[in-house]
Amino acid sequence: MLRLLSLLQTHRYWPGSELSERLEVSPRTLRRDIDRLRGLGYAVDAVRGVAGGYQLRAGGQLPPLLLDDDEAVAIAVGLRTAAAGSVSGLEETSVQALTKVVALMPPRLRRRIDALRTQTVPAPAYSGPTVAPETLTTLAQGCRDDEGLTFDYTARGAETTHRRVEPHRLVSVGRRWYLVAHDRDRHDWRSFRVDRIERPTLTGQKFRQRELPAPDAWQFVQQGLWSMPQRYAVSVRLHAPSDVVRRAVGDWGTVEELGPDRCRLLMQVDSLEWPVMVLAQVGTAFDEVEPAALRDRLAEVSTLFARAAAAAT
Repeated sequence: MLRLLSLLQTHRYWPGSELSERLEVSPRTLRRDIDRLRGLGYAVDAVRGVAGGYQLRAGGQLPPLLLDDDEAVAIAVGLRTAAAGSVSGLEETSVQALTKVVALMPPRLRRRIDALRTQTVPAPAYSGPTVAPETLTTLAQGCRDDEGLTFDYTARGAETTHRRVEPHRLVSVGRRWYLVAHDRDRHDWRSFRVDRIERPTLTGQKFRQRELPAPDAWQFVQQGLWSMPQRYAVSVRLHAPSDVVRRAVGDWGTVEELGPDRCRLLMQVDSLEWPVMVLAQVGTAFDEVEPAALRDRLAEVSTLFARAAAAAT
């Protein structure tokens, strides 16, 4: 019955013959196990006949969940992260849910969670934008079910507008969330900051997903972030392998290979502190630094550190 529940939790439609074959049981045993699951609170729909089958749907209450060890640990880690996350109103609820999950864990899993808790130092809270959990769940439901959405949106430096979209995916970038969707009125793809979305509403109208003009939703959001006007266009030639610099800058810049142990770092930033940190992390010689403001900032930082080093000797 537990194997049956694990298959049904994929929420796909299973022909009865396929389930019987996978579980190596008779159709009569399968029907009996389905009835037992219903008795536990699982809403299992059945289609009778030769081509009949079963499908798990959402019920009126939350039944017991079947989790393996790794899934249980993943949920506990996710709840602990959510307790200090960017979704407003979930902190206390996450702590309460985490307490319940850990209390039901066998000792071997508790030890894994305790090891993570005792050996992890949380970063200071970041006062960035937060989003309402009901907003996230409404947007996620539209993405999952291919259902249209309407909402009011306030873009940077612009007035609030009413949007009708076909949602595609939610993307988490640090503490910010973005909705990738096709705007029906503008006939083009857009990425919307979720903290600027108000009153999202599911329309009940289904749609067929269009082809995204990017390999995936994250790269689409990344392209949009890079195309936004920034204060500084940074360009630096480093005497280091390109893969070393790519690991340091991550997805927030591009690295052009110029030859063995030579590459060029390109970034679009509003603040010069980030490229200064990347250069310090790589820890190698560099030249051809642009813009001039970055050269000035590097000079200021080097003087500051030189004075601190001299005072310590």
